[in-house]
Amino acid sequence: MVDISPRRPWSVSANSDAKTVVLVAHDNMKTRLHEWVERHVDVLRRHDLVATGNTGSMLGENLGLDVYCVKSGPLGGDQQVGAMIADGLVDMLVFFWDPLSSQPHDPDVKALLRLAVLYDVPTACNAATADAALSVLP
Repeated sequence: MVDISPRRPWSVSANSDAKTVVLVAHDNMKTRLHEWVERHVDVLRRHDLVATGNTGSMLGENLGLDVYCVKSGPLGGDQQVGAMIADGLVDMLVFFWDPLSSQPHDPDVKALLRLAVLYDVPTACNAATADAALSVLP
């Protein structure tokens, strides 16, 4: 029998309780996400982190985190994360989206959020909700 179960190429944690946490932020929200991650860096280090391209690069370089980067959101990263959610590979989504700016890839953003709700993935769109969601991770 061939194993067709989804693979997690980003799994680098030695922690057997590690969860996959996806981090996404629109350009105007990257600073807020960076600040949130910096406050919780000790907890997040214990988990497998995935992020869209620019966000993941910023967090990896500035905070020394191991972050598996998919493509930038507008270049398909939102859809890649959506596919990961549909495959059951995401335990938590932190998506600091900009409520005051329209995005050229808005349909992709809506599709990603729709999948997170459909597949019952804890999703945080601001720091207060992200704090609460993170508090239940091991």
